[in-house]
Amino acid sequence: MATNFLVHEKIWFDKFKYDDAERKFYEQMNGPVAGSSGQENGASVILRDIARARENIQKSLAGSSGASSGPGGDHSELIMRMASLEVENQSLRRVVQDLQQAFSKLEARLSTLERSSPTHRATAPQTQHVSPMRQVEPPAQKVATPAEDDEDNDIDLFGSDEEEDKEAARLREERLRQYTEKKAKKPALVAKSSILLDVKPWDDETDMARLEACVRSIQLDGLTWGGSKLVPVGYGIHKLQIQCVVEDDKVGTDLLEEEVTKFQEHVQSVDIAAFNKI
Repeated sequence: MATNFLVHEKIWFDKFKYDDAERKFYEQMNGPVAGSSGQENGASVILRDIARARENIQKSLAGSSGASSGPGGDHSELIMRMASLEVENQSLRRVVQDLQQAFSKLEARLSTLERSSPTHRATAPQTQHVSPMRQVEPPAQKVATPAEDDEDNDIDLFGSDEEEDKEAARLREERLRQYTEKKAKKPALVAKSSILLDVKPWDDETDMARLEACVRSIQLDGLTWGGSKLVPVGYGIHKLQIQCVVEDDKVGTDLLEEEVTKFQEHVQSVDIAAFNKI
């Protein structure tokens, strides 16, 4: 490769001849020079030419190696880029094909929907050829014979319906009777309430046992007394808390307070502390 490059390279191989001719020309113009100095100048010129030739050869070899390596690297990079572009092109072609298929499917679906829509189904009304009306003759009336009249009178068309109505009415009345009897036997739900009363005495000298006995002496239909206790109020005074259960339809709170406050000797006031439905 180096020799081929040197063949095409322009190197001045016979430069020393021209240098000798130039030297001889200047010697003839300036006069002869000592032999020793001429020999030394000639040797130095030859050495200088050899060094220059070596330097030129090294430079040419270095340039040829760089030139050979540079284009090769560029060529490989170009090939790689072309391969990547080819792959991208194939992928883009696949995407375009998929899009075309999807678009074609969408067009087919739209066309089918347009065909099946009621607007496209509606077509121009077809004219119907109506034939001229023909006069229809009334059917001939058949004259009934006396024997046929007797047979028609014997057929009872509504007898079965009357029997069915009677049977249905009897079943309905029977079911209503059974329902009323069952409802009468079922005990009615009684609404009750739980009441907690606060009964306050006049002072600390009031006999609380006597007060409780007076309250419990109240007997009413739908009234049931429960537990009781004494709760301190202050200054040695206690109030009576007593619980009772009443039926709402028979005993009210106003009636109960009125009955308790009748014992004026022991009871100062009555309050409802709690009221709960049962």
